Amino acid sequence: MSAESAERAWDRIDSWLGTHAPATFAMLHPPAPEEEIAAVQRRMGVTFPPDLVATLRRHDGADEDFCLPTQDFLLGARGCEERSAFLRGMLAEVLDEDEAEDNDGAYWHRDFVQFASYAITSDGLILDCRPGTSFGAVGRFFDESGTDFGHAPSLGAYLTDIADSLERGLPFGSTRRWPVVHDGVLEWDASERAHPEWGDPSDPLPSTDDASLPPLPPRGSEEPLRALHLRRLGDLGALMATLPRRTVATAAARQTRRLADETGLARYPEVTAALDALVGGRPVQLAGTGPLGLRLRQVRREASVLHDGLRGQAALCLVLLLTDLPHRALVRTAGVRARISPGWRAELHADLGSPALPPEPDDAFWATLDNPAIDAGRQGAGA
Repeated sequence: MSAESAERAWDRIDSWLGTHAPATFAMLHPPAPEEEIAAVQRRMGVTFPPDLVATLRRHDGADEDFCLPTQDFLLGARGCEERSAFLRGMLAEVLDEDEAEDNDGAYWHRDFVQFASYAITSDGLILDCRPGTSFGAVGRFFDESGTDFGHAPSLGAYLTDIADSLERGLPFGSTRRWPVVHDGVLEWDASERAHPEWGDPSDPLPSTDDASLPPLPPRGSEEPLRALHLRRLGDLGALMATLPRRTVATAAARQTRRLADETGLARYPEVTAALDALVGGRPVQLAGTGPLGLRLRQVRREASVLHDGLRGQAALCLVLLLTDLPHRALVRTAGVRARISPGWRAELHADLGSPALPPEPDDAFWATLDNPAIDAGRQGAGA
């Protein structure tokens, strides 16, 4: 819990943010005055661990839009005091004097200090400032269940894990949250895990009269795609709405290929051949009793049995593309890849040809959109 460990971690975090996410770096506050850090400790009657003092000397908290991997924002010296005082008050309401004296901290202890807050509730990250072997340990307070530890042995170690995650582009600790930057803003993306390991490319195709095979979805409705689904993608959705149909179809093929690789769908030779053709701009025929149709029906059946909705969705994306619904296919692949691929935004932009992104679209943009493939006025669900 040395001050040096926190200082080294902040050097790395600040450097990475300044280079890769300048908008997020600007959300960090300047240092807290030394006299304020000392005064807060006196008023609270606790001693801050050295790595918390070093952190406050570097940044006196951050804007609420600055999120740690747990989606908490960093508190300044006074924020630590105010949040911790509120929780002390909660504790006093439920414990009498004798219980407070014997309190083991299972819910809250007066010598706990909250240093990061979830903002919406009283939940947040805490440091144990009780003298003894647990001094400086990182825990988490939950409004409903109380405090648990084991998140990190110290704030310095916690910050080092963040720096490692940023620099290596890996999930933070044991979480599924990856560092992703969009327009200079760092987001901690919660991605699902795909299961590309099941299924053998040499698996024989099922019989054409196998009654257990689900049918392919019927040829998609020719009704325009509802703009609601594009609006959820913000500037990328506006880009998709205004680019030529051929560009959208090419991007949909590339995105579907990415999704097939990520979910294991591309391991089947029939699928790979179809995707190679689509990416190359060559037509592909889909029939429910042909090799490609049988393989996709087999995949959908097995994905249902194995509860692998991601691969099942990948198969559906390919069907949408093969039935000449590129906007629908692209919207769906974006929705699925957003759940499993931290870099999905940058890759989607690249697959669209990397044109300049338009300003964030507003109601007027959608109201005046002139694209026969998109209905800007309907707000129903389902892509």
